[in-house]
Amino acid sequence: FFPDATGKMLAPTARTAVAAVVAATSVRLSRGFAMKSAPAAAAALDVPFGAWESPLISKAITAGSVGIGSLNLDAAGNLLWLEGRPQEGGRYVLCRYDPGSADKSDRNAVDVTPKDSNVRTRVHEYGGAAVTLGDGGDIFYSDFATQRVVKLAADGSDPTPITPDCEGCRYRFADGFHDADKSRLVMVREDHTNPSPKDVVNEIVSVDANGASVEGDMKVLASGNDFYSNPRLSPDGTKLAYVTWNHPNMPWDASELRVVSLDGENVSADTSSHDLIAGEDGDTSILQPLWHPKTGELFYISDETGYWNIYKQDSDGTKSSVLPMESDFGGASPGWMLGQQGYGFLEDGRLYATNKVDGKSRIIVADVSGPRAKEVEEYGEADGLPMMFGGITSSKDNELYFIGGSPSTPSSVYKWSLETKGEAKQLASSSTLKFSEDIISVPNQFEFPTTISTAFGYYYPPTNGKYKCTTEDAPPLLVKAHGGPTSCTGTSFNAGIQFWTSRGIAVLDVDYGGSTGYGREYRRRLRGSWGVVDVDDVCNGARYLVEQGLADPKRLCIDGGSAGGFTTLGALAFRDTFTAGTSLYGIGDLCMLAGDTHKFESRYLDGLVGEYPKEKALYKERSPIESIDTLSCPILLLQGVEDKVVPPNQAESMHQALLKKGIPTCIKLYEGEQHGFRKAENIEDALDSELAFYGKIYGIDIPHAVDISIDNL
Repeated sequence: FFPDATGKMLAPTARTAVAAVVAATSVRLSRGFAMKSAPAAAAALDVPFGAWESPLISKAITAGSVGIGSLNLDAAGNLLWLEGRPQEGGRYVLCRYDPGSADKSDRNAVDVTPKDSNVRTRVHEYGGAAVTLGDGGDIFYSDFATQRVVKLAADGSDPTPITPDCEGCRYRFADGFHDADKSRLVMVREDHTNPSPKDVVNEIVSVDANGASVEGDMKVLASGNDFYSNPRLSPDGTKLAYVTWNHPNMPWDASELRVVSLDGENVSADTSSHDLIAGEDGDTSILQPLWHPKTGELFYISDETGYWNIYKQDSDGTKSSVLPMESDFGGASPGWMLGQQGYGFLEDGRLYATNKVDGKSRIIVADVSGPRAKEVEEYGEADGLPMMFGGITSSKDNELYFIGGSPSTPSSVYKWSLETKGEAKQLASSSTLKFSEDIISVPNQFEFPTTISTAFGYYYPPTNGKYKCTTEDAPPLLVKAHGGPTSCTGTSFNAGIQFWTSRGIAVLDVDYGGSTGYGREYRRRLRGSWGVVDVDDVCNGARYLVEQGLADPKRLCIDGGSAGGFTTLGALAFRDTFTAGTSLYGIGDLCMLAGDTHKFESRYLDGLVGEYPKEKALYKERSPIESIDTLSCPILLLQGVEDKVVPPNQAESMHQALLKKGIPTCIKLYEGEQHGFRKAENIEDALDSELAFYGKIYGIDIPHAVDISIDNL
């Protein structure tokens, strides 16, 4: 439901602690991290927390920002990426880096896909890998409106759909590759002929790359299991590797790596007849297979030792861990979107990979010609790289391209040379926002005690050089629960966090138990315990900061989207830590969700809660909507009308229950939005409404607050 040694902080008096934070005196957290705000200006105004005026207004955030991802290099070496544009209704556009063009954007790029297109696939609803590059310069992309694959020929001819025209977007495609020798695309296909989640069929198919096909032209290459991802062709074109898994598992729980020979005319598509390479124990997560372009060895990621590490299978069938370490590879939240790839190969055959250590990214380069990596080189922030980065791809001359950022730098496209090293060059930024450093809150990761050992969080102190507060002991604290729940937060610049801290409201972003990036044991803390472990962790993180004098216990609020919305509602229903909260497309009724969500997550709750309906009593026990009697604090509900992942009936049912209980509440339903908000006007309204909501609840005089009607207040 979603697009890594406990110590004590020094504990002066509450007022002294907060004054120290906002006046730039460092306050130490566990593991030696220091929290600092920018030095306060000499003439700083003394204004209550939360009432500080900020230049980070919602319209500025959306007007100057796009989402950037899916970096790739075409056959000619041109750098391409996808942009998500809130100001254009949230549509996705394929762009080419072209700083010399007269038509270039603020990001030094030109549009590649037509103006009326939206490059987005709905496979698994979360999509990913909506673009496939052809060897000869052709480009293939999924069109959101029709879910057909469209060909942009290198010769500049008109866009041509190459998949069948089916009513109701019957077929969806993603995560493909171009097999030039056979002039075909091989992709994951999701068949919604029978739209009920249990009847949706996922397979790997091939499609003629040269023109519009009819249904009978598509050839099934792998079928019989519930899910498929990462179809990858061997360098000699004779073998197909792919990842597959079955309900009730998710790809991070248990999956398999299989290989099928493509030689011969009558190759069976039955997955059970294909060679099982890894995941045979039924309890190991296998991800991101990739053939070595020179040796033909098959590489993949496995968590069999407790961390997502990189493995390979030699030509004789021997498997080995090439980079064994207690660190996860594969990206921040592997498995949620198709096409994720946390490693690759350079032109000389060396492997490059990214992982995260102590909240900072690094690149590892190594010779993997033997069973174990040798000549291992590690590069990080000290070598000119951004603090956080991922989505890496490489050129033939060993230049690496990636998306990176830091707490004060918006996500940007960077180029970094393995030959010359030095400072990474910023090619394009996702945001045109420019603000002085004295309003940027820099977080630090800390570890805090919780019910099961310890958990992790990032604390952002109130930061705005124009203001101070000496009249209040501590600021309001907004705790953020990330979605997933098998996902994680990060420390790259997040305008949605700085929006709060620049107004004098502290933020705690929690990687509760179950989050990715800390190994399999931590990730599996939520097995059977969703709604317990995560709720405990967000509450204990907030209480820990209260104990340190960094948060006002009477003004603790929480928000979260999707699975984070469930954690938010659970914390409000089953604990007494928070005094207000906001659920964004969140889950209030687990029983309702178990019978009304899309295929990809339709059995996710089996592992997080229990088998349904066998464990129906437990589902009801964990559902916030079943505990309205224990709710007593105000709740804002924000929901997309077209959400297929967490349908709007969740928010509507919760709202009705709150109204009947007499609890202050407000619901906002956004037309044209699915799971997560993509339109600028809705992103803006959601931020402004939440701020105004807390302002009314806590009696804070919010500058320029929007009007919001709260029932029962």
